[in-house]
Amino acid sequence: MPLSAYLIMSAILFSIGVVGVLIRRSPLVIFMSIELMLNAVNLSFVAFSKFLDTADGQMFVFLVLTVAAAEVVVGLAIIVSIFRTRRTIDVDEMNALRG
Repeated sequence: MPLSAYLIMSAILFSIGVVGVLIRRSPLVIFMSIELMLNAVNLSFVAFSKFLDTADGQMFVFLVLTVAAAEVVVGLAIIVSIFRTRRTIDVDEMNALRG
């Protein structure tokens, strides 16, 4: 498959993720959309790594996956703590982070 096919697929996945972040109001769906965007970037890294015949892109993918895992852990902890205090996780109602 040509490099352009991977890049077009990556752009489509990234666009779907951006739409999910901008349209949806549930923080869980927003986090899933961010993960979709990160995976689209990972697909681009792997495609360029294969095209250039180096392993640099694949090493960046492992770095991005590590950061994404940490983001999920912190994000879910924040969502759980907000739900415990406010009994809702609607993004529109979370306009101020107060302790």
